[in-house]
Amino acid sequence: MQPTSFINKRKPSLWKRQLRYLYLRLIRLRSTTPAIARGLAVGVFAGLFPFFGAQTILGLVLAMAVRGNKLTAAVGTWISNPLTYVPIYIFNFNVGQLILGTDEASSDIDWTSTQQLLKAGWEFGITLIFGCFVVGAIAGILSYFLGLWLIPRIRNYSAKE
Repeated sequence: MQPTSFINKRKPSLWKRQLRYLYLRLIRLRSTTPAIARGLAVGVFAGLFPFFGAQTILGLVLAMAVRGNKLTAAVGTWISNPLTYVPIYIFNFNVGQLILGTDEASSDIDWTSTQQLLKAGWEFGITLIFGCFVVGAIAGILSYFLGLWLIPRIRNYSAKE
């Protein structure tokens, strides 16, 4: 018979271990605060585009171009994930419509149907990409300044532990 202290201890789940590992990697980055913030900013920018599967690659390329941290660029692209794709792209499309004045492009589009999105044509695609660029630029700038403010605080907090 096993002692009760061993029975009550549970092994952490794979997700918890992975998140803890990522957290420790982010805290221990040897990059400067501005480089980490630049990586985060371009990652968020790239993550707001509908290039499924290529967002991380785009984020890494942009991080190299602006001398940002590549790991935070990859993490920044996670702003879009299966739970947030549709709301993000509907919002980006609406921003594109507002700026370009293309109201008729989305009259009866089912956002969950790839077939209908492809039928919508070039006007729909240009409106979406333009909206993604505008929203991505704003979110990237905000992410950069948030990173500049937050990264030193996280590092100081973890140093006290």
